[in-house]
Amino acid sequence: MITNLFHKHDGTYGYRRITFELRNQGYIINHKKVQRIMSELGLKSEKFTRKSRYKSYKGTVGKVAHNRMNRRFYTPVRLQKLVTDVTEFKCAGEEKLYLSPIMDVFNGEIISFGISKRPTLDFVLKPLKEALDTIETEAEYRTTIHSDQGWHYQHRTWVKTLKKHRIFQSMSRKANCADNAAMENFFGILKQEMYYGEELVSYEELERKLEGYINYYNHDRIKAKLAGLSPIQYRTQTSQSAS
Repeated sequence: MITNLFHKHDGTYGYRRITFELRNQGYIINHKKVQRIMSELGLKSEKFTRKSRYKSYKGTVGKVAHNRMNRRFYTPVRLQKLVTDVTEFKCAGEEKLYLSPIMDVFNGEIISFGISKRPTLDFVLKPLKEALDTIETEAEYRTTIHSDQGWHYQHRTWVKTLKKHRIFQSMSRKANCADNAAMENFFGILKQEMYYGEELVSYEELERKLEGYINYYNHDRIKAKLAGLSPIQYRTQTSQSAS
């Protein structure tokens, strides 16, 4: 079972998450025993981390929005705090791919995302509009969307769209990654688990891989801080408990 779970998740699960998976399947087992068995079997992730960051800053420092989030990346309320950013991937040849997700801090779920060959304004507005459909029908409290000071988020269209829908805008301080740590953490996990150490592929292939990974991340990839559930499992269980 441990070996199967390890390979099912492409070698990205350590002993803690494998323990959660086993318990979710009804097995009663201590995490130390799982750690020992994995060590004996030589089950250790070969993934590694490299830091790379897309920088889209352009404009006046701190003039568009204050840092309302202020590193408080926690809320027990769904759709109350959202974070977003843009990251860049290299593809085979000279092409690049850009990803712009919007994440719900409540459970770490990616509620919408955009993929493009160029980091245009429309590229970030598309996932915003998709998120607005969800917010307007399902949010119980007024939403805050947090980002860095990238030019997309300082653009009048982005600012006016948020104001039109009564959404608070929040921005990190310039060149301060920790102010958007929730999204930076997602980018780190994503690239570590499905990009770094892999052979470069075409734009179209990488797009398919990213779409598949985000679906996996939302539905299947469990988190210790969500009591061993995936983001959507946690949302569903919380919703059922509330009702």
